[in-house]
Amino acid sequence: MITADAAGTWKLGELSVNRIGFGAMRLTGSAAFHHGTPSDRGRSIAVLRRAVELGVDHIDTAAFYFSSLRSANELINSALAPYADDLVIATKVGPYRDYAGDWGTSARPDQLRAHVEENLRQLGRDHLDLVYLRRMRQDSIAEHFGALAELREAGLVRNLGVSDVEVRHLEEARAIAPVVSVQNEFGLGTPDPQADAVLRACGELGIAFVPFFAIAGQGGAMGPGEADEPEVTAVAEAHGATPAQVRLAWTLRQGPHVLAIPGTGNPDHLAQNVAAGALRLTDEETARLDAVRAGAGDTAER
Repeated sequence: MITADAAGTWKLGELSVNRIGFGAMRLTGSAAFHHGTPSDRGRSIAVLRRAVELGVDHIDTAAFYFSSLRSANELINSALAPYADDLVIATKVGPYRDYAGDWGTSARPDQLRAHVEENLRQLGRDHLDLVYLRRMRQDSIAEHFGALAELREAGLVRNLGVSDVEVRHLEEARAIAPVVSVQNEFGLGTPDPQADAVLRACGELGIAFVPFFAIAGQGGAMGPGEADEPEVTAVAEAHGATPAQVRLAWTLRQGPHVLAIPGTGNPDHLAQNVAAGALRLTDEETARLDAVRAGAGDTAER
């Protein structure tokens, strides 16, 4: 049985985690948020417990991960509380939704404490291990990040991260308080020079880089939407693996500071995602996949 430690470890601040983690968004249903069919609650709880059994010690969630009948935070609380000491739960604030599930505008800095407290209530915790500020198109994140830094000083948050940022936003945040992680969209099917620059900057600074939609690609929150490229399929067949596993393995190969948080409500897919941490691509295979990504970028520019 392959467990999450096969991919190695990295530190989120003072907290050591396996590089293969788990994203909770898809626990709530067949598609993100209010779309699709609500998940089977028992199955979602079983997936979370199985993830921990497989060595997953880093779970990414948010209070705004809820569908018509399911809340990711509530599922995590029900499945895993009381929490193991080595389990790191990361959440994010910035976006928010009302009770009907409709999206509001970006939270104001003075609203972020309430959003952190909502995550604490739902998860049943006294503090949060890691909170990301998700940038919502602001040119400057200083005021918002400063509000989170105050909550860190107050003991409600242990570590801070930023999400959906450029290098300049990372530098802006680091001037206010330590940043242990950056969460940006990044993957084999989503070439983005800005994301590549942030990936490199994080590596130089020793900061974790945690891509989202590494498997979904351009399908984003709705899940994988494009057919797998022949090169991806060929590499998968050579390893007796799935294309999704190849995408995860390629992502992890971008640097020892890169973590993965694939999400699923399917126990079989969970086991496959964790096993991707043991898949070792050759230099030649990595170059072939790099070329696929570069080609996708050329296509997107035309």
